[in-house]
Amino acid sequence: MKLTTVVDRLDEQLQTEAFADLDASANGLQVGPDESTIDHVAFAVDGVCETFERAIDVGADLLVAHHGLSWGGFDRVTGSTYDRLQPLLENDLALYVSHLPLDGHQELGNAAGVADVLELEDRSPFGELGPEYIGQRGSTSDPYTPSELADRLATTLETGDKPVDVLEFGPEEIEEIAIVTGSGTDWLEEAVEVGADALLTGEGKHPVYHEAKEAGITVVLAGHYATETFGVRSLQSLVEEWGLETTYLESPTGL
Repeated sequence: MKLTTVVDRLDEQLQTEAFADLDASANGLQVGPDESTIDHVAFAVDGVCETFERAIDVGADLLVAHHGLSWGGFDRVTGSTYDRLQPLLENDLALYVSHLPLDGHQELGNAAGVADVLELEDRSPFGELGPEYIGQRGSTSDPYTPSELADRLATTLETGDKPVDVLEFGPEEIEEIAIVTGSGTDWLEEAVEVGADALLTGEGKHPVYHEAKEAGITVVLAGHYATETFGVRSLQSLVEEWGLETTYLESPTGL
């Protein structure tokens, strides 16, 4: 399949253009020739030297990643930027990136994947960013206690054997959960406004401790990497339906 066809299909599915003015990441094809044929696609959370080299080792023509190389463009192609670009260019490995579009996709996205793990019902978009959303919220049929919620996540997410941290400032039974994966504590106020019992994200910022305490809401920190494996895995399943060979490259950071 032509690279342009794969890129066009992914862009359409993920509504990449809708996030063009909202996301620091240059979503879409970040590295790749105008004309190329794709037979094998690798998938990873992070587009870095390790995953580039592993994608090359398995014979991939394209790596699809959640975190890419370009965050506002390059001033100079030197140092670590040069080191990361070199294996791509030398081995004709293309790089496609989807950051916020993949976080918030209501079926294929990272937040949707976490909601699947927790079997949330009555779901709706959450995490406003301009006219778009980067998360999802929903309710549980059977409430979780904070420790039960942490245990469920710890046993199903790729946490790198790191614990799931919980700031237990909300009710003893958690029914309404708002999710923004990665680094999502900036949406705490919105979670309170929509009546969530807990905000679930990957990593926290120091101020969220007292903000959550004062607001009476629980915050669950399940790991940036761990909460963001779902989107690329969903894209892998989609691309397999197109008849292409795929490989998922695990590289948990524990962070």
